[in-house]
Amino acid sequence: MGEGLIGARVTRQEDVRLLTGRARYIDDVRLPGMLEAAILRSPLPHARIVRVDVTAANAHPGVFAVITGEDVLASTKAPQPVIWANLPDMRVSESHALAVGKVRYPGQGVAAVAAKDRATAEDALELIEVEYEELPAVSTLEQALADGAPKLYEDWPDNIAGTGTIPMGDVRAAFAEADVVLTESFRFARQMGTPIETRGVVATWDPFTDRLDVWLATQAPNLARELFGEVFGLSMDRIRVRTPDVGGGFGNKFDFYAEEVLAAILSRRTEKPVKLIEDRAESFVANAHSREQKIDVELAAKNDGTITGLRATVYGVLGGVLGTVGPSPCWTTTALLTGPYAIPNVELSLVAVMTNRSPYGSFRGYGLPKANFVHEHLVEQLAKRLGLNAHAVRRKNFIPPEAFPYQSPVFVYDSGRYEECLDLCLKAVEDAGWAERRGNGVGIGYSFHNELTGFGPSRIINLSGLGHSGFDEEVVRVDSTGHVTVYTGLSAIGQGIHTTLAQVAAHTLGVPLDHVTVLSGDTDSCPYTGYGTAASRGAAVGGAAVLNASTRLRAKILRVAGHILEASPDDLSLEDGVVSVKGVPGKEVTLAAIGDAAYRRLNGVWPEDETPTLEEREVYDPINVATAFGCTAVLAQVDRETGVVTLLDYLIAHDCGTVINPTIVDGQLHGGAAQAIGGALYEELVYGADGRMETTSFTGYLLPTATEIPPFSVSHMATPAEHVPGGFKGMGEAGVIGGGAAIAHAVEDALRDYGVEITSLPITPPRLLAAMKRGTHR
Repeated sequence: MGEGLIGARVTRQEDVRLLTGRARYIDDVRLPGMLEAAILRSPLPHARIVRVDVTAANAHPGVFAVITGEDVLASTKAPQPVIWANLPDMRVSESHALAVGKVRYPGQGVAAVAAKDRATAEDALELIEVEYEELPAVSTLEQALADGAPKLYEDWPDNIAGTGTIPMGDVRAAFAEADVVLTESFRFARQMGTPIETRGVVATWDPFTDRLDVWLATQAPNLARELFGEVFGLSMDRIRVRTPDVGGGFGNKFDFYAEEVLAAILSRRTEKPVKLIEDRAESFVANAHSREQKIDVELAAKNDGTITGLRATVYGVLGGVLGTVGPSPCWTTTALLTGPYAIPNVELSLVAVMTNRSPYGSFRGYGLPKANFVHEHLVEQLAKRLGLNAHAVRRKNFIPPEAFPYQSPVFVYDSGRYEECLDLCLKAVEDAGWAERRGNGVGIGYSFHNELTGFGPSRIINLSGLGHSGFDEEVVRVDSTGHVTVYTGLSAIGQGIHTTLAQVAAHTLGVPLDHVTVLSGDTDSCPYTGYGTAASRGAAVGGAAVLNASTRLRAKILRVAGHILEASPDDLSLEDGVVSVKGVPGKEVTLAAIGDAAYRRLNGVWPEDETPTLEEREVYDPINVATAFGCTAVLAQVDRETGVVTLLDYLIAHDCGTVINPTIVDGQLHGGAAQAIGGALYEELVYGADGRMETTSFTGYLLPTATEIPPFSVSHMATPAEHVPGGFKGMGEAGVIGGGAAIAHAVEDALRDYGVEITSLPITPPRLLAAMKRGTHR
């Protein structure tokens, strides 16, 4: 039955195909005459390119083309795009798909080869001679900000790309009148997403039509199409982007990379399709890096625990060139440092600093995990300073339900029942019996978060500096057999979006779920989705668009059925694909019969005032973001001899508005929590003293495995977003936001007799042992 499908735990429609090996990923794309490409990458963090000799590589058997930075300049109309440069007086570093004149981070591409196969291309790379003039590198934040530091860009006065401050209230007065002032500094290591499938592209530049056809593992096919057009000066009608199955995205596959441009240039040069797949070692330098920040904070409060002011400076440790999203993840951290708390006076500043490291980009959670870590640490420390319960401090400072919609320093939060959610989490902890397990190296930690989802209102995000839209366009069509097809521009990256949209359509239209097919992944045939699959927006924005389109389509179906059954549409019901007259058994017409009339046999059946076909198109641009929220609780054990942290149990209480499919929501929260665990305890990209990348494989970049992941439990609340059709909110990033702080607090609680205070991530055993010796982990 269609009715009741919103909220139902139905099996994901995608799973059978994925689990039986019938998925088609980017490396499965095989085109006639296809070549394969590889990239020569700089081992140096900072150097002038004196000479690049590709003569021997060009002559190597099986090689079809070799290009350098100069070839990229000759083949493009614009540099690599930066779609979000939202700081006053922002300096945008011009960069290209291959280095021109200088390399500014280890791993930056210097040359690229297209050959008959990948092995031949890699062999040719070894024949390319590059002469470098090595320059002093500024690999760390401190080096980049030091007086007289070597500059990445000679025409800049320093290594700062931009600064900005978000003010609200009277911060000076808040601190002057404060009973308590806390001062702290936080550090977060450089990390990255690690999808099972690395990034890849297959580009075909047709020499006869001058049309670019691209297969791309991307979260944002329409955005990629637009950026291809910008770089090459092409109109959109000459670019097609197709997305196969994507083996995980996590934000990494939202960004627009050099490899996409290089594959297109090589295809144009060779007049053949060109495939470029990064290997795992390349991913450590070529994939978007994230998380690395230093945050200096001061908090003002009264003796009763009321927080009156917050002053902070966020230092974003960016790379040698700006990535696609510029400094916006760091700006998000800055803008959301107050989290779920009503802090009336703030001064939140961002300093975006360029270093000789890989470009900074998108990763699940964006800037929110760092903001959450900061405000939750401050709440816990304020409670300790005042001798109060941390949850009492949370309750005193939560934005109360009656204050919504609430104007935060930047965004308007639409709704929230924070105390109820906290109580739900505490009840789950009580029911699980954690209190009896606490002690002897076992501790309990909490973190409360809110999350901006349903991104975002196009005009607002354009004003904030984003050079792209945030609306979603969806098409819902009933065919001649009464079955339904939903066309979406959202990418399927394992999150279950096809099932989610199918449930919304089936529920609204009153048809069986297995009568709905969702199609995505082709800019030529699927509608335009402004921002793609990112920012916890698929269900909230895409789902709302499908709901609106399906609602109008249902109304048309009932009008047509009313004409056929000689009844008022108000007297009809539509369930399980059958329209019937209420209270009149047997007086009915199937949706299949209506569909047949709509497309094939209109005469005598179809109303003259209705256009043929059964299709509705909806463009939904939200008027505001939707604010989800949740509370994370962690039970952790610390081995005091080794410093090893073992997670014993993990609970999340969460509210994402109307839940479409609880199983999918739980899976998203579990997956996010697993990434939070990795970021809190294991993951770190390490550079050596010489600025070279030292993390080149998973032997050095540790990830949690099934043996490190504890049991997860989720408790649901539902506070619908009143401004979103269906009341949907997002939750794709929720699991990762609060995990780091909750784990840190559990470790502090387990080591409370040591006085350990954790202000940096990840919490590795050597660092934790050192912290136990000195009484704090910094």
